[in-house]
Amino acid sequence: MPMRTRTRSRRAAAWLAPSALAVAAVTAALVVVPRLAEAGPGPDQGPARALDPVLAERAAGKTEGVRKGKPRPDARDVVLAVHGGAGAALDRETTTPEREKAYRDGLAEALRAGGKVLDSGGSSLDAVEAAVRRLEDNPLFNAGKGAVFNADAQHELDASIMRGSDLAAGAVAGVRSLRNPIEGARLVMEKSKHVMLSGEGADDFGARHGLRTVTQDYYWTQARWDALMRAKETEAGKGAGKGRAARSPEVLADAQSMGTVGAVARDRDRDLAAATSTGGMTNKLPGRVGDSPVIGAGTYAKNGTVAVSATGAGEVFIRGAAASTVSNLIEFKGLGVAPAAYEVVVKRLPGLGGQGGVIALGPGGDFDAPHSSPGMLHGYLTGDGDLITKIFPDESPADS
Repeated sequence: MPMRTRTRSRRAAAWLAPSALAVAAVTAALVVVPRLAEAGPGPDQGPARALDPVLAERAAGKTEGVRKGKPRPDARDVVLAVHGGAGAALDRETTTPEREKAYRDGLAEALRAGGKVLDSGGSSLDAVEAAVRRLEDNPLFNAGKGAVFNADAQHELDASIMRGSDLAAGAVAGVRSLRNPIEGARLVMEKSKHVMLSGEGADDFGARHGLRTVTQDYYWTQARWDALMRAKETEAGKGAGKGRAARSPEVLADAQSMGTVGAVARDRDRDLAAATSTGGMTNKLPGRVGDSPVIGAGTYAKNGTVAVSATGAGEVFIRGAAASTVSNLIEFKGLGVAPAAYEVVVKRLPGLGGQGGVIALGPGGDFDAPHSSPGMLHGYLTGDGDLITKIFPDESPADS
């Protein structure tokens, strides 16, 4: 599965030809050449592909609000997708070319890692683990190395993984020494009779089974430490650091990530899988557990319906049983992937008091990434090898 990397850019120019629509976008480091949009069947009904609807409408001159009230797939024939967190949007005008490239490369590397698994005939479960592990190793993202600090200036990490073929699942919560928490979640699923282990028990279980362990300083990054200091200043009612924090490109990483990375995949057997990993919330209370390790809230996969990984306000996603509700709407109400994800993320969860988004992938390749937050870092890989990353709001406008 050769991969052709594509990105979206506001500076794209579009033109029509008798037999093809091409859109070229030049960024500081990447060149984009999308292909002809093809009309396809309804949601999740086969291999027909469609160009990203946002890009198609932009090419037709509709550049504002193209996601408003239009729940439909972002793409078809997707085999793997990843996200790097929903939250405050990265600003195109102030993001340096180097930083843009770093974020795009981070998402692309995760997609290539998972895509390599699928290309060799591996399972969707192996693919999502490989993709999330790569994101955990990247300090730009709030998982593994680069995880945020809790109120006691410690790192407590959560992760979960689920296989759609038999609903097998595993999770770890509040781990402090596993280098890759997603490996711990997979281990719990396969080597224990439980679904979730937490804290010291989860760390010890991983270590006994040979998982790589680290000391707390492994997770440390200056950006996350700065974010904790700003949070402490705000908590104490000191406004001196607020302006600096808002302007700091390093601290923007904390605002953007908002808690999670994740992946969803389908393999040659149309088996689905999902995985999610997080460092949580900056300045969270010690022991706080969000939605990421909770099966049905932050992660869910069921063959025949959908694989979902969520990111956003964890408490709200737990209360709304976000990920499993997307699946239930497909199974019991007959909705497509995009309408079901839209119903949960845009229509239901904001009423509970929180923002966020999901990446959702159906067994036929329909993919959608709705989000109520201003931005959501994500990307996807298609069956014919096209690799797309989206990091700016004009590439993936918030749904409303």
